[in-house]
Amino acid sequence: MAQKSRILIIGGTGYIGKFIVEASAKAGHPTFALVRESTVSDPVKGKLVEKFKGLGVTLLHGDLYDHGSLVKAIKQVDVVISTVGRLQFGDQVKIIAAIKEAGNVKRFFPSEFGNDVDRVHAIGPAKKAFATKAHIRRTIEAEGIPYTYPGARAPPRDKVIIYGDGNAKAIFNKEEDIGSYTIRAVDDPRTLNKILYLRTPKNIYSLNELVALWEKKIGKTLEKIYVSEENILKDIEESEFPVNAILSINHSVFIKGDETNFEIEASFGVEASELYPDVNYTTVDEYLDPFVGDFMEGALHVPALFGYSN
Repeated sequence: MAQKSRILIIGGTGYIGKFIVEASAKAGHPTFALVRESTVSDPVKGKLVEKFKGLGVTLLHGDLYDHGSLVKAIKQVDVVISTVGRLQFGDQVKIIAAIKEAGNVKRFFPSEFGNDVDRVHAIGPAKKAFATKAHIRRTIEAEGIPYTYPGARAPPRDKVIIYGDGNAKAIFNKEEDIGSYTIRAVDDPRTLNKILYLRTPKNIYSLNELVALWEKKIGKTLEKIYVSEENILKDIEESEFPVNAILSINHSVFIKGDETNFEIEASFGVEASELYPDVNYTTVDEYLDPFVGDFMEGALHVPALFGYSN
């Protein structure tokens, strides 16, 4: 059996990063996490770091803004996965520069895990964020770095907001599954210099379909509040960050249908569930089941599955 690649995760204590770190370690990859000294002593993230240690993860002290520590860390691995947050998307040029200097990386996964930024119709803050991600893609390609672009919420109790006519299809994947598919792609030549889409077939729903599924499970009809595209555009223009950013992403996903409004062509992309049919991903139907009991007991809080974050 071929030796598994050594993987470095930058941003591993963040929202999606912790799932990537855990998936990598559990898959048997020698796993490294770049952490700041302050992270180790943080009361919340420090516990996560201890969990990483328990999984056998090697901690490398460094910082996105310390070029020397980045190069040193990258020289120890084969694959770099960035899971940095929205405010640091543009700063991934620092990772690219360090990868070029290190000269040993065989694959780089930039922080995306959402819409295909080359095939969106976003406006407002989302347009700016997607443009930043697209710039990172072009920089990676220009530098000749091998890459894979990774593509990638509980329900309401009484009423639900539906954007537009509610018919645009979106994709809903559990974070653990995003981690599993990402790690499976690391050593797969079929994903080299491709976009890895997570269009898990049982998780593609319009908001209308999603609400109907939830109503069937709880035996109750929810009040549906439809928000027109005109009103969303007005709210984006009048709102402050981060509300306007969330609204503009919702516009891209649930009005324009940017997650599903194009065909995946072999020239640029591959679909994860087709490549790895043995991955037993969580379906939306299965994901909702545990919340039914909470709903019946009146303990269910208003969650994020019927919204969207990127």
